[in-house]
Amino acid sequence: MGIQLAKGQRIDLTKTNPGLTKVIIGLGWDTNKYQGRHDFDLDASAFLVDANNRCQNDHDFVFYNNLQHPSGGIVHSGDNRTGEGDGDDEQLVVDFTKIPSYVDRIGITVTIHDAELRQQNFGQVSNAFVRLLDNSNQQELLRFDLGEDFSIETAVVICELYRHGNDWKFNAIGSGFSGGLAALCRNYGLQV
Repeated sequence: MGIQLAKGQRIDLTKTNPGLTKVIIGLGWDTNKYQGRHDFDLDASAFLVDANNRCQNDHDFVFYNNLQHPSGGIVHSGDNRTGEGDGDDEQLVVDFTKIPSYVDRIGITVTIHDAELRQQNFGQVSNAFVRLLDNSNQQELLRFDLGEDFSIETAVVICELYRHGNDWKFNAIGSGFSGGLAALCRNYGLQV
């Protein structure tokens, strides 16, 4: 079991783990308090942004329709449409050695697909978490449980990986957004 983080906490990744170059970001969740007829389809995404918090192009947005960044620095495991089962529902593999030099931060987000149409929000989601594992030995280095009770939000920025000199750090954010994936894309400078 890795280090348990609280919202707003930052932790060093590469300095305290020499030789760490590739990590797995596992995201998981359960649904509750919901009587609707639709499954919850939560989607993990990664936004690779520059120092101005902007994606330079559409390839800097890795999600279910763009599973790999051209650099090979981020690879998405694919879309889990129901969230069934224990453990990680979706995963992103990050190779720090391949992340382009213009990328200052990587925002890791989760959104609810068709949330408005299905009348779903994060108030109906429980046990949401992100965990970071060392790809070389599958050891969990850290975990952040999203304990917040969101009510109307349909998108959450769960965490960020960011550069600090030559090292990478992790920031537990847990910040909700209304407007789903489109709002997040606009936040990171992409046209929707």
